[in-house]
Amino acid sequence: MMKNDITRRTVLRGITGGAAVSVGLPLLDIFLNDNGTALAQGAPLPVRFGTWFWGCGMNPNRWAPSEEGDDFALPPELEVLANVRGEVSILSGFSTILDGRPNKPHHTGVLATLTGSTPKTGDGVPGPTLDLLISRQIGSATRFRSLEISCTGVPRHSYSRESESVVNASTVSPLEMYNRVFGPEFFDPNDGEFVPDPKAILRQSALSAVSEDAARLEAVLGTHDKQRLDQYFTSLRQLEQQIEVSLSPPNLEACRRPDLPRGEDIGTDLPQALSTHDLMTELLVFALLCDQTRVFNMLFSAGLSGLRNPGDEVSHHELTHDEVVDEVLGYQPQATAFSQASLGAWASFVERLAATPEGDGTLLDNCLVMAHSESSFAKSHDTTRIPFMIAGRAGGRVQTGFHVRGGGDPTSRVGLTMQQIMGLPVSEWGTDSMQTSRSISEFFA
Repeated sequence: MMKNDITRRTVLRGITGGAAVSVGLPLLDIFLNDNGTALAQGAPLPVRFGTWFWGCGMNPNRWAPSEEGDDFALPPELEVLANVRGEVSILSGFSTILDGRPNKPHHTGVLATLTGSTPKTGDGVPGPTLDLLISRQIGSATRFRSLEISCTGVPRHSYSRESESVVNASTVSPLEMYNRVFGPEFFDPNDGEFVPDPKAILRQSALSAVSEDAARLEAVLGTHDKQRLDQYFTSLRQLEQQIEVSLSPPNLEACRRPDLPRGEDIGTDLPQALSTHDLMTELLVFALLCDQTRVFNMLFSAGLSGLRNPGDEVSHHELTHDEVVDEVLGYQPQATAFSQASLGAWASFVERLAATPEGDGTLLDNCLVMAHSESSFAKSHDTTRIPFMIAGRAGGRVQTGFHVRGGGDPTSRVGLTMQQIMGLPVSEWGTDSMQTSRSISEFFA
């Protein structure tokens, strides 16, 4: 391998378990200009767009900051963002406007937000969702136009939609996601049908398969790039081991020979969802670093949030309706605990991207991520005051760490702003009362 042969599209290749595997590379110094601010050929570092969704909203009076601008105190339900406060902007008071149309609970609010138009029918999808509009602009240069991820085990839980009948299904299995990111190129080595076991590939490690290619690459890299590559490989192997453990959790209480693997531990139990989210976040980081995609949708829980505590039959969604508001506290303590856990997962997601070096900054610096829910107070299916949190600097196009009040303005203002930041030539967006030509100027750096 010659130094001049190494490009941004270089991948390491090998064979394991009868399958060809390929491992992409992060942005090494060799790919960048001397300042680490652009690719060596002068092109800017890739900017990614993503959404992060949680279901059943929050308590508006405990969620929205009292002050606007960059000098605001974190209210009780946003205290989990303390470690990433400067990386996240809060948008409160933006609403979906029904124009007399029906409000289908846990559906209308999110689809109106993502399409700029309130559905005319209960199950309607007025047009392509925001992620698809942006992927048409920035997604054609990557292997995947977008990646959809759900953390509670249901592929149909996805808000990436072209229409009612065209839905981009979510990946729900970390093992499946692992195999997508590292692209096992299944082939027939013996002129017969041969499908390698992805679990066997995982246990043998993609890194072992590409070790010879990796050694040739390291021979021509500088000291800093060797360190960066070593950190990257170490993180990847740790992730492989985490996924392998999730395939067959040990039975410590019985302390006996474990049963055969029973599949991945995925589902709606809150610990399961949090574990799946952590693994999916790690995999997404690798996918972004290796430029496999520039658009993603992470769904922590669906609008009808099925999250539940282990052993409980009552879900988060059911609690939002059945649990009484505590007269002393002023909110529903059990339902709110799920909202707090969701926001904690969002905080950990932002922290992980912010802790990942890329170029002269971090992966988060080169992302724009819109976190949102489908309602504010879920007990009344309220589609006013939809909560938004925006993270990332979009390659320097965005400033962060402030609070803006919407004052009842349509949520389409947020979607229009996201499109303009990502370079779409659009001056207005939405229909009827959701139509707007007013972006949120505070975002632009």
